[in-house]
Amino acid sequence: MIHKKYLTNKYFAYSLVTGIVFLFVSLVVEYFASDYATDKQSNAVTDIILSNIPIFNVADIFVYGFFAVIIFIIILCLIKPQRMLFILKSTSVFILIRSVFITMTHVGIYPNIVATNLNIFKSITSGGDLFFSGHVGFPFLMALIFWPEKKLRYSFVSISVILGILALLGHYHYTIDVMAAYFITFGIYHICLKWFKKDHQILLNDIN
Repeated sequence: MIHKKYLTNKYFAYSLVTGIVFLFVSLVVEYFASDYATDKQSNAVTDIILSNIPIFNVADIFVYGFFAVIIFIIILCLIKPQRMLFILKSTSVFILIRSVFITMTHVGIYPNIVATNLNIFKSITSGGDLFFSGHVGFPFLMALIFWPEKKLRYSFVSISVILGILALLGHYHYTIDVMAAYFITFGIYHICLKWFKKDHQILLNDIN
């Protein structure tokens, strides 16, 4: 019944379609940006953390954990459809801005990382899309979006920190990729608050 209420609302239906298209376009842009960054990458550099710790085999946890986060967010949106609009659009902006950043930075992947056997992961990233970390930034974006809901806020902040630690343990990201993700994501969130005011209000309150 509640789903019908939203889908029959003209603004919600139009905004939902717009958000889905926006997300698709952003993923396509990210795919080509990742390929470009990988093709242009130079040598690896030293790092204050990576250069001083051994490499740990956390590949599967790192990959499966991130996909679990995505599934969790989808479930949250299905439970309360009013969350969809702002999440779709803010995620799209996050992906597009990250795509711009990774085309600007061509530092090589840190040597001797543990590769993952998951083909689906290899199909969406070439490995050269380092700055900034999407694994860290995306859960933190969700923490900001769900900030009024304490359990979800703390859950997403914890997930972001854990994935950041795993990224460093597996040497998948440089320290700057992980640390900068929090600051850039915070900026992205506030951009989205200005661009998608009505969608954010729907997420917080409900459709009138």
